[in-house]
Amino acid sequence: MSTALNEKPNAESLPASSGAAILQDGHYLAPPEDKDGKLWARTTALIQGSPDDLYALWRANENTPLWQEQIEEVVITGVNTSRWTMKDGDKTITWNAEIVADEPGKRIVWRSLDGDINEAGEVIFEPAPADRGTFVTVLMEFRIGKLASAWETLTGRNPKQGVIENLRHFKALAETGEIPNSQTAPHGDRGVVGKMKRSLYGETIPTPPGATAV
Repeated sequence: MSTALNEKPNAESLPASSGAAILQDGHYLAPPEDKDGKLWARTTALIQGSPDDLYALWRANENTPLWQEQIEEVVITGVNTSRWTMKDGDKTITWNAEIVADEPGKRIVWRSLDGDINEAGEVIFEPAPADRGTFVTVLMEFRIGKLASAWETLTGRNPKQGVIENLRHFKALAETGEIPNSQTAPHGDRGVVGKMKRSLYGETIPTPPGATAV
């Protein structure tokens, strides 16, 4: 993980520094290499909010459908376990997940236990210098075998892009209480190229509601 990338993996501006060891000389460090049936995704965002508040928002698994795309429902089944349902039209996939490390205000690590998705992930919350907010870094590992018949079939796109989009939604919800809907952008029809970009970047996927749970 010592090779620096020369371009950003998302639309966020590069933060100046981060103790999560994801930056080097102003560039993102490369995530682990995709191999041995594993697909890796990593992205980071500078979010206005304290590590404790952002941790609490992420840790509330039952509210995840508010900001994660196509998550229909999360049912808490135990202190550290939950049942997830992802849906698009008449297609549905489900899996159980477990939190395996939980450091309030700092870090959450989880993994799937069974079902249609085989994944593991980690999110890190780090204070930015000069009280400028919090660096939120997400690293996820997907087992490609199951993805071929689950995630990609359901969403129609690479799961790496899904991780990036979901962190964008999380940032918007944390900072404004709502998530902008790119499908109803005020600039109107963007033509053939615009439609291709909408498909490539997942803009045809319904935007999570982003409303505060009642």
